[in-house]
Order: sequence, then C-alpha cells, then structure tokens
Amino acid sequence: MVNFVLIAVCILAGMILKATKSIHPDAHKGINTWILYLALPAVSFKYLPKVHWTLEMLFPIVATFLIAVFSFLFMMLYSKKKGYSRRSQSTMELISGYSNTSFIGFPLISAFYGESLLSIAIICDQTMFFSLSTLGIIAAVKGGSRSGKVSAQFILKRLITFPPLVGCISAIVLSQFIDFSAAEPLFDKLAATVSPLALFSVGLQLKFNGWKKLIPQMSISMLYKLILAPAIVFGLALLLGVKGNVAKITIFEAAMPTVVTSSIIAEQFRLNTKLTNLTIGFSIIVGFLTTALWYKIIEIFF
Repeated sequence: MVNFVLIAVCILAGMILKATKSIHPDAHKGINTWILYLALPAVSFKYLPKVHWTLEMLFPIVATFLIAVFSFLFMMLYSKKKGYSRRSQSTMELISGYSNTSFIGFPLISAFYGESLLSIAIICDQTMFFSLSTLGIIAAVKGGSRSGKVSAQFILKRLITFPPLVGCISAIVLSQFIDFSAAEPLFDKLAATVSPLALFSVGLQLKFNGWKKLIPQMSISMLYKLILAPAIVFGLALLLGVKGNVAKITIFEAAMPTVVTSSIIAEQFRLNTKLTNLTIGFSIIVGFLTTALWYKIIEIFF
C-alpha cells in the first residue's frame, strides 16, 4: 500500500509544483541526470551481482527486443494505411515500442511483487535502453532527418556513453573479480532514490493540453503499448514454456506505459514532441489500470 501512495504523492507533487510555478521549468533535467548517472547504476550494482543466470534469463532480453521490433512493423503498416508521414510513423514507433521499465516499472513491481524481483526487472530495463539506443535512435533519425541515414559510429557512441548501460555491464563484469559487499549500504541508499525522484520527474513533465486532435495516434500507440505488447510476451512465454517469476516480471514490464526518455529523443531529433508527451501522460494514467488487470491475468496463468 505504501508503494501505491508513494507513486501518487510523487507524481502529484511534480504536477502541482509545476502548475504553481514553484520549481524551475527545467528542474526535471537535473533530477534525470542524478537518476541516469548515479541511481540507476547503483540499482545494477545492488542487484545484478546476485542474479542467478540461467537459460531462462534470456527470455526478458529476447522479449524486450521483440516488443520494439513488432512495434516497428505494426506502426509501419498502420501509418501506410492512414497515409502518415515518416515523421509521424517514427514518433509512434518511439512511443509504442519502449516501456517505462524503471521510472514506473520498478515502483509497480515493488508494489505488486516485492523488491526482491527487481533483479529480473533490471534485465528488462537494460535491454529496453539498449534497444531504445539502437532501434529507437535509428527510427528517430529516419523520421527527423531528410536523408533518413544513421551511422554505426553514432549508435555505438550512444551506447558506450549511456550511464545505465555502462553501470549494468560494469556491475556484471566487475562483480566477477571484486566483492562489493562492503559497498552495499551505499548502493542501497542511492538505489532508494530511483522511485521517488523518477516519479517526481514524471510529474514535472506531464502535459495534457491539446490532446483531442491526437486521439487516433495516442489510442493506437496505447493499444499496442498497454495491451498488444504484453499479450505478445504472454503468448511467447506460454509457447516457450517459460514460467515462474521470470515470466511474470517480463510480461508485467512489457505492460508498462511509454518510457519518459522517448520525449527527450523526440525533442532531440525533431519528431512530434506534443504527441510524445501526451502519450506519455495518458499512458501512465491508463497504465495504472491496465497493469493491475495484467497482474490478475499473470497470476492466473503463471
């Protein structure tokens, strides 16, 4: 119950402080920097060294990539049918194929399943950021530039300079040679800042003005993100016989709303930022209902 109250309080606090102009309009940028450079890497160092790696642990990696790939195919067909521009298509690919696995996912997983299963969620999260930094950037460049070209060097630079991914790889590799037990209290304190600050940052960035004109695009994006994406992972888990906590957390993470980072990428590559921000906001609100529904379904079958 405390986790649900935390989610509501932090998001509402961000929205209220922004609406009353009690905080700098760019305050979320500083908060996001803390989360990306310190808090999320600390989460990796806290949980990943303790992960018991099995063949089943490949499932979150494969499933998360498939969500992005199917989003590309789904939005390509839909955009062609509707006659949308490449810019609109890329925007919908960006807001449909990548889940809010950490900012919203971590607090909800803690609320529904407990913090012990965040180790599986981290794998989903890092895979999501990896696919966002590759497939997502490719889509953004194609929609935001006339040439539609993106170099391998540009993608590689994005990957090797992305703090959460660097933290993830470092935690896995260094833990094989170094005992981080003495540093666990530090990692605990830093990791504890992820949920409240991330949710507060989300509240600061939520925008709802001018939504009526974009209902068709938002609706199809949320249909894929909140319903079809987890359904695909659900079916894949049944097909491959993946059970237990790995299947539960992977499906649940797939049901998360649109990742907030997509707004930053959309702005950077001159995509439809209004559609992006509106979809992020509405998908979070609707996502609280759909994730609860998915939790019930997951518990019945897994």
